[in-house]
Amino acid sequence: MHSEIIPNRVIIKITGLDAASFLQGLISNDITQAENKLVYTALLSPKGKYLFDFFITSHGDGFLLDVLAPNAAKLIQRLNMYKLRADVALIETNIAVGRGVGLAPQGSFSDPRHSALGWRIYGLEGNEISTVNWDSIRVEHCIPETGIELISDETYILEAGFERMSGVSFRKGCYVGQEITARMKHKTALRKGLVTVDIWGLAPIGSNILSNGKIAGQLFTQSGEKAIAYLRFDRVSADMTAGTAKVKYCEPV
Repeated sequence: MHSEIIPNRVIIKITGLDAASFLQGLISNDITQAENKLVYTALLSPKGKYLFDFFITSHGDGFLLDVLAPNAAKLIQRLNMYKLRADVALIETNIAVGRGVGLAPQGSFSDPRHSALGWRIYGLEGNEISTVNWDSIRVEHCIPETGIELISDETYILEAGFERMSGVSFRKGCYVGQEITARMKHKTALRKGLVTVDIWGLAPIGSNILSNGKIAGQLFTQSGEKAIAYLRFDRVSADMTAGTAKVKYCEPV
């Protein structure tokens, strides 16, 4: 079985005459790309730090926003802070979110983060449970997950790989946190970031990675002998550990 309903996602419907311009001034990606297509994006703090990530697509006279369920109310509250007098309505719906790999059904959208993540669909019925190992796919392609690798008010989206995952636009106009994000893109080389590492042994999520007696980063999702890690690249060495596990990072060529 290759498709399932995701139990912990919520769809927020966004309507109103100002919906498009309202979102365009807030999110990291370009809302004009959401016409009959799924866009992955984030809402940042004014200091450029990640707050929420979600998917958006056009729908009728507005947009559907696909977000982790525990974050839905907080996201609506945050968006309402910026609404002021804009003609925008935010409504939490009971539309089901589905995902799968393989042959994509009619009405589905390719997951914009990576082709290996298959497709997403809104309104899927049933109670199927997929046999797909989603964590293995995420780890192999270094796709961060909300609340695990993506930490609210701490993560910077470029360090988390949002450019690689088509989650940020550098051609659109201003949005909240844009100045910091653009500066990281154009004026500095990333010195830290999420990467896939080889690992031998097990260690809890959040374990410090040690290198030459110093903290070089943190370990996150693990699948088999690979894991997602947040590393300081200047401290990477051939002898790294996380708890009793051995960790190795080979920089892509």
